[in-house]
Amino acid sequence: MSMGDTPAFSRRDLIRRAAALGIVAVPTVSLLTACASGDSGSGNQVDKGHKSARNPLAVNESAPLEVVIFDGGFGQQYAKDAEAEYKKAFPQAQVKHSATQEIQTQLQPRFNGGTPPDLIDNSGAKQMDSGTLVAKKQLTDLNALLDAPSYDDPSKKVRDTLRPGVVEMGQFDGDETWILYYAYTVYGVWYSKTNLAKLDAQYPETWDEMLKVCEAAKKKGIAGWTYAGKYPYYIPFSLYPFIAKIGGVEVLNRIDNLEPNAWKDPAVKAAFEAYYELYKKGYILQGSPGLTHIESQTAWNQGKALFIPNGSWVEHESQKTTPEDFRMAVGAPSGLDKSDKMPFGTIWASGGEPFIVPKNAKNPQGGMELLRMMLGRQSSQNFIKSVSSLTSFNGGTDGLTLPPGLASSQEALAKAGKNVVNPRIQDWYVALQKEKIGVAALGEMMAGRLTPDEAIVKIQRFADDTAKDSSVKKYRHK
Repeated sequence: MSMGDTPAFSRRDLIRRAAALGIVAVPTVSLLTACASGDSGSGNQVDKGHKSARNPLAVNESAPLEVVIFDGGFGQQYAKDAEAEYKKAFPQAQVKHSATQEIQTQLQPRFNGGTPPDLIDNSGAKQMDSGTLVAKKQLTDLNALLDAPSYDDPSKKVRDTLRPGVVEMGQFDGDETWILYYAYTVYGVWYSKTNLAKLDAQYPETWDEMLKVCEAAKKKGIAGWTYAGKYPYYIPFSLYPFIAKIGGVEVLNRIDNLEPNAWKDPAVKAAFEAYYELYKKGYILQGSPGLTHIESQTAWNQGKALFIPNGSWVEHESQKTTPEDFRMAVGAPSGLDKSDKMPFGTIWASGGEPFIVPKNAKNPQGGMELLRMMLGRQSSQNFIKSVSSLTSFNGGTDGLTLPPGLASSQEALAKAGKNVVNPRIQDWYVALQKEKIGVAALGEMMAGRLTPDEAIVKIQRFADDTAKDSSVKKYRHK
């Protein structure tokens, strides 16, 4: 997810990270439900401080602040830098920082006991299920933060400085905003301009062109595609916008809404069959079903495969294995044919790295104030320079020289214009998206163990089961 995730999911949101680093599949909703079972506020919250122009959220200036960051593709230094700024503003406050890839495992007991941290980067493969946290009233409404003066310009509210769609992503079934996505992730088909040039090829805008490029690569002993087979929920990073391009954004909306037969839409079938053709023609790097995201990215960096579905955190995460002349770039999904409902350039871009302030946090004002600082120009530019990814602060790239992948992300967003899609299934129904759709169906299809039709039937059954499960809170597009 960052989906910046490790993906992330999103990345980031989406993950989203490696077995080599101890990552495994996301916990089921039922596990989290057990830990998020009350909505009573904390009786241990610190007293508020004095509200002023310098302190618009009324932070208690001497109260301790505890922050837990997901230690994934973006690392944790960006948060430590922001915490240092917080310490300058409130020198009497003690700031406790910790980082982990075991977000759900480590924080579930603390939610259960009513002693969660003040600010959490709820990301990675072991992220907590956001939909369940919201349904169980375990989070603080962040509208107070969004309506506060922005860190750099008091004449603007924080919400008015954010990229389009970021606030809405943090809302579920009302006007409350429960999550603030800090990173802004561009998902798609990532490639090396250098390696394509070696084949005298351009990025393919149609599926026929994609197959031709893959065939040319195969003749030279190079795979067309690889992917994180152990974490196949990366596959939707390019597959979902491909479905939208073919059938229109309404297809994704019906999928998000858990509507009957949504997965049986012709656009889904066409997209699945196209991806399955990559397997049938031998265009996928041998062994990909057994690769972690790190291993697949390394093989891609080494030129063993041309294309990989991923999010924009990949530039920072794979920097140690990326050749200097790689010229990393992201492409929007290739079109299927002339009947596509959306133009070439349609892409998935959305907030990543979901930050939350627990309802039972001792110092929720401090947690929100740290986020306000992070959404200032200085912290945003620090994040961009250090991890090669955008933040949700709109305009943070001004005056910066961007690395190739990030520059390509900016170009892709500009080309997409209004044709940016944002599937919500990844944050509304985390377990369904990762465990069921990703691991049990798409991963099996791309490995050749399910046909497209079989994968669709299986996914539709998973979606129907979720729709019928009264213990799972349901959300719909407005």
